[in-house]
Amino acid sequence: MQHAVGSPLPPPHQPGQVPHVGWAPAAHHPGPHPGASQGPAPVPPPPAFPAPLGAVPPTPPQHPAPQPPLAQPPALQPMAAPPAPDTTGHVPLPPGGPVGVPMAAPAPAAVPDPTTTTLAVLLIGPAGAGKTSVAKYWADHRRVPTAHISLDDVREWVRSGFADPQSGWNDSSEAQYRLARRTCGFAARNFLANGISCILDDAVFPDRPVVGLGGWKRHVGPGLLPVVLLPGLDIVLERNAERSGNRRLTDEEVARIHGRMAGWYGSGLPIIDNSQLDVPGTARVLDEVLARAIASPPSW
Repeated sequence: MQHAVGSPLPPPHQPGQVPHVGWAPAAHHPGPHPGASQGPAPVPPPPAFPAPLGAVPPTPPQHPAPQPPLAQPPALQPMAAPPAPDTTGHVPLPPGGPVGVPMAAPAPAAVPDPTTTTLAVLLIGPAGAGKTSVAKYWADHRRVPTAHISLDDVREWVRSGFADPQSGWNDSSEAQYRLARRTCGFAARNFLANGISCILDDAVFPDRPVVGLGGWKRHVGPGLLPVVLLPGLDIVLERNAERSGNRRLTDEEVARIHGRMAGWYGSGLPIIDNSQLDVPGTARVLDEVLARAIASPPSW
């Protein structure tokens, strides 16, 4: 990050040091300094006429010996102000620290309860698979704090200059997707560092592992649990027809994406066919799949 060049800041104040506040020269005094030595007393001049014989000469006045100046007590040193307490209660996000793999229950026979475990879930599927609806419902009905992070929502934060892939996939749309994924990954790590689970949704293609799962693994961490939603093509086409705006795709595009998503079969990732399931039923199956993933994390 570039910073403006200016005058260097003064060094930070250290405890026990007296901050330099400037000084002014002392005012001029016509006489000697009170603490300076006065020297010997002056000798009075001889009298104009000699004293008569037998007279006692006058005693010169005695001056007290100068006293050394009293030692001044040391100046009180200002105490360093205590650091301001963190009143937000938020856990600072460690730099570059991804979320770790969730630990299974200590008892081997016990089945982990995914509804009470802090998780990071990536819901994968084609357009019309129901990723957003299932993710929202799952996050709403958990017994622990959970956030839903939608890649499409974050990508659409760009208003002026938004690169719509429907108008043609190009370098601008690719760059905006990469930026949105990094933003979602940072948000997920921030939530997880503060004890809040999160579920993300994205149309990750199995034939682009570096851009898809590899990118999410770098952004969030190896503890991310990917799950694929893959209903039948007829269901996906029906749900896509109910959409509007730039989230509605052509039937040809939907069929092409669905065919590429079929490559997840045989990948080792858990796949949920929610063709005959409503949103609450899909969320229950998702909990079952996550319980198995926590007990035996998939290798990806």
